[in-house]
Amino acid sequence: MATYLEFIQQNEERDGVRFSWNVWPSSRLEATRMVVPLACLLTPLKERPDLPPVQYEPVLCSRPTCKAILNPLCQVDYRAKLWACNFCFQRNQFPPTYTGISEVNQPAELMPQFSTIEYMIQRGPQSPLIFLYVVDTCLEEEDLQALKESLQMSLSLLPPDALVGLITFGRMVQVHELSCEGISKSFVFRGTKDLTAKQIQDMLGLTTPAVPVQQARPQELPFVSSRFLQPVQKIDMNLTDLLGELQRDPWPVPQGKRPLRSTGVALSIAVGLLEGTFPNTGARIMLFTGGPPTQGPGMVVGDELKVPIRSWHDIEKDNARLMKKATKHYEMLANRTATNGHCIDIYACALDQTGLLEMKCCANLTGGHMVMGDSFNTSLFKQTFQRIFSKDFNGDFRMAFGATLEVKTSRELKVAGAIGPCVSLNVKGPCVSENELGVGGTSQWKICGLDPTSTLGIYFEVVNQHNAPIPQGGRGAIQFVTQYQHSSTQRRIRVTTVARNWADAQSQLRHIEAAFDQEAAAVLMARLGVFRAESEEGPDVLRWLDRQLIRLCQKFGQYNKEDPTSFRLSDSFSLYPQFMFHLRRSPFLQVFNNSPDESSYYRHHFARQDLTQSLIMIQPILYSYSFHGPPEPVLLDSSSILADRILLMDTFFQIVIYLGETIAQWRKAGYQDMPEYENFKHLLQAPLDDAQEILQARFPMPRYINTEHGGSQARFLLSKVNPSQTHNNLYTWGQETGAPILTDDVSLQVFMDHLKKLAVSSAC
Repeated sequence: MATYLEFIQQNEERDGVRFSWNVWPSSRLEATRMVVPLACLLTPLKERPDLPPVQYEPVLCSRPTCKAILNPLCQVDYRAKLWACNFCFQRNQFPPTYTGISEVNQPAELMPQFSTIEYMIQRGPQSPLIFLYVVDTCLEEEDLQALKESLQMSLSLLPPDALVGLITFGRMVQVHELSCEGISKSFVFRGTKDLTAKQIQDMLGLTTPAVPVQQARPQELPFVSSRFLQPVQKIDMNLTDLLGELQRDPWPVPQGKRPLRSTGVALSIAVGLLEGTFPNTGARIMLFTGGPPTQGPGMVVGDELKVPIRSWHDIEKDNARLMKKATKHYEMLANRTATNGHCIDIYACALDQTGLLEMKCCANLTGGHMVMGDSFNTSLFKQTFQRIFSKDFNGDFRMAFGATLEVKTSRELKVAGAIGPCVSLNVKGPCVSENELGVGGTSQWKICGLDPTSTLGIYFEVVNQHNAPIPQGGRGAIQFVTQYQHSSTQRRIRVTTVARNWADAQSQLRHIEAAFDQEAAAVLMARLGVFRAESEEGPDVLRWLDRQLIRLCQKFGQYNKEDPTSFRLSDSFSLYPQFMFHLRRSPFLQVFNNSPDESSYYRHHFARQDLTQSLIMIQPILYSYSFHGPPEPVLLDSSSILADRILLMDTFFQIVIYLGETIAQWRKAGYQDMPEYENFKHLLQAPLDDAQEILQARFPMPRYINTEHGGSQARFLLSKVNPSQTHNNLYTWGQETGAPILTDDVSLQVFMDHLKKLAVSSAC
């Protein structure tokens, strides 16, 4: 079995791809009976220090409807200098630069180890990176001060030729002119009036450049927008001073009112400014907000404090009267931004909700970041913001812009859709499926902001007919072509070409079964569930997931009819049901106890993280520290909560350290300060060191919770573990086997018993 696991890991390391099935069912009928769709998790910019980009352009298939890129799966005739495309079988001549090739002198793109290869494109203008800060000034003094310091710090991390702009907003919106020496000058807009892109550009004087934007030579482009977007090296001191002098919004806020915050108009102006000056160029709009939009287009709640912001209950009862209109406003802005290849980051720091539910599309559709915290004055925000500007091994930012992803498939397959931080480019073609899963109806997507962990779920459909068998030993192929602007401002193309064997599901089901990747399948099914949860009722999504799980167990379980005790799943499926159990209880599908903003935040990150992080989100990791040996992973179960243990739980969003009852009492008694209890001191320190390691590497930085038995924050741990002991069955268990959980949720054991019963029943 290790061979398949090694195969899966090697492919992930080399190509950044994980498939749900690694041997593919060879007909449409058999593929639908597999329950879990044929799909993959693709990390287009997975970091590969060992993969330097080649300095020439890719060779394309000459058939206009194909244009696949030369890859190791192509058949090559070295004598005639011809290659046959493995997607459409067209025979192509090599370009003149390839005259010296032979079996022993192959170009990189024909070598099997370069199934992923990156090309650097020399032609075309190079565009600078652009960062447009959109800053809420209705913050508390302390918060505003902390935010100003973070923004000033970020200027020192930007490359000298990056362009920077500043928009501030409260009741009014101000666009700051940055080219004025010694005086502050800004254009002020009313926060209640929505403006078209044309009006914004007219008012800012952007519509009469000496050279039309489209035909401008690269060196002339910055002058089109020189007043509002300036190179950091030129205005560093000016902007640092300007940020330092920013005051709180001067409009008085009467007792019982919220400040008037024109977030919708500020974003609209930012989008219009970049549309008019730098269309189709790498740019980030970075929105920093400390409360909900309370006036103008995009308002989420009125200024009366006695009227609370909408809750899930209001949404279900159709009582959130501003929600639809606000969502529509932000969706329109998100689509315009995506069209121009720009991305929108949202940094929302407040104790209450800030309207992330309505604004989520701005980050989700453009590949921007979403960060949620209690205050700009916390290390959670400060360190997360700093990590955005982290550099790779070459000293370049870990961010890419304006990417397009194209998927090409061999003729037995079609593309059903993608789920992730992308928008459809509506490119129809022979490999586009009628059946849509996620964002479908296209073979190309735009991803405006990408980093090395951004991961998309790509779903396929097998279209080969049952009566047209694929010859023994046949392989299906898929090519992923990602074109993007690298943070060094070069254009690059990364090409990944993968192939898997076809198998007849009737005679070779065991092969297909052994090549099932239950981790990838769990994440891909979870993405489908979360995608559906955005537009369907929660209980319907859970029922759909349950039905899929029962069908999968019926198909691949071994059992005697009507005998639940005989039910067995092979190793390659054994963990899948427990992933589904934890997914059903996760904040991605359960909105109880989470605000609409929190749910939007959790779902945003789930739809873009790689496989490892996604699995931690579905089923958190639990480590136990004791005197009995080194720290060890333990079951995410209430039986692991013991009095003489310390637990460290990683849920991706939170890192929780929990001291068992006895340990907490010893700490209270101060044993760790006595020299004879040195080992207790080390035991208390070990989880703190491990937590620190996770906190330093993760983006966004998780919330850090240090609690103990009986502490109010112990709920974070108790709500995640499998409640194998509850107040209902406590007395049937020995008292020493863990902590009972006060819940009516079913345990994994009960869930599995129900599942076995339904799987073996002939009525299902």
